[in-house]
Amino acid sequence: MIRDTSSQDATISAPPAHKAKRRILAAALAALALGGAALLLSAWRGSEHAVSAARLRVAEVTRGTLVRDASVNGRVVAAVSPTLYATAPATVTLKVAAGDTVKKGQVLALLESPDLSDALKREQSSYQQLEAEVARQRILAKKQKLLAQREADTAEIDRLSAQRTLERYDSVVQEGIIAKIDYQKAKDALNSAGIRARHATQAATLEGDDVGLALQTKVAELDRQRLSMANAQRRVDELSVRAPVDGFIGTLSVQNRSVVAANAALMTLVDLSRLEVELEVPETYVDDMGLGMSADIALGNASASGKLSALSPEVVKNQVLARVRFDGAQPKGLRQSQRVSARLLIEEKRDVILLPRGPFVESEGGRFAYVMQDGVAVRTPIKLGATSVSSVEILSGLKPGDKVVIAGTDSFANAARVVINN
Repeated sequence: MIRDTSSQDATISAPPAHKAKRRILAAALAALALGGAALLLSAWRGSEHAVSAARLRVAEVTRGTLVRDASVNGRVVAAVSPTLYATAPATVTLKVAAGDTVKKGQVLALLESPDLSDALKREQSSYQQLEAEVARQRILAKKQKLLAQREADTAEIDRLSAQRTLERYDSVVQEGIIAKIDYQKAKDALNSAGIRARHATQAATLEGDDVGLALQTKVAELDRQRLSMANAQRRVDELSVRAPVDGFIGTLSVQNRSVVAANAALMTLVDLSRLEVELEVPETYVDDMGLGMSADIALGNASASGKLSALSPEVVKNQVLARVRFDGAQPKGLRQSQRVSARLLIEEKRDVILLPRGPFVESEGGRFAYVMQDGVAVRTPIKLGATSVSSVEILSGLKPGDKVVIAGTDSFANAARVVINN
């Protein structure tokens, strides 16, 4: 049997100095434990709730550049998408179907309107009648001018004859061959012939002016009738509905051979060569938006940039429609009504105090935030400035380096202090 070495072991007692050090170390550890317990107890007593840290999202306050932007949704629309209407009550005969590709000037539909056709025929008949009247008036004007000129010429011949008779009397009146009374009658005849000649000439001039005005009036009536006929012809021509641009048929609003009222929509034509993006912008961003603002558009796996080209003045369901025009060449593969998302770049602010955006902005109304202090979330008044999709500007209440609970504060119930358990 093998014996152990217990008979050889001897108990050695520690020196008195080592015992004193052990007592001091134990007392210090006990004091630290009591202090930590007291601090923890005071934190628990000063807090109203206790929440697990796993349910919260904490972010640090930093300083940097804030890019104010707005993330909105929209769809691809055609910049040119005219809707064609019926110009009069008519029966529609469609020449195309939805989705057909058409060229500018191509006939898309025919409208049958007996009223417009009859109106055109009446205008054409009236024009032909007035045209004949104008021709007749021209002949009558020439005839009346000739008659008036004949009267004037006859009066002039009579004057010349009276003048020659007086000249013959002048050559023999001194010799007493003719009586003085005959001589005086010859003078009176000359004066009378001169008066008739002058009046006839003036009458011929006035007659020419009169017939000229009458002809001018008839010509004006003919011109007016020509305009009426042209208008009736235009309305009849509009019964052939033609494509105003190249594109394809988007939607048909009527059935073939149906009767439509005046100004009824017939079809929509879409020009895919010029597409834009129509965005639905919340009205809270409208005051900060302006034409020419930059926009980044996400098109599936691709992206494009553009400029804000139009902004609707009307608010519908708390949203305002905005149009964005692509910069440079239009991206390929776009389709009508394709859903897209976009980011509007409103403003860029440098060297500001930033905090990542979270639900605390909405839940606390941007007036309070919970700041982490030794494991306790303390409700602190703050003031927010500009906001973006991902960050908010802090004007007061926080400083760089502070830890702030940005998500999960819905269970705090607006308590002043909340203990955060790890």
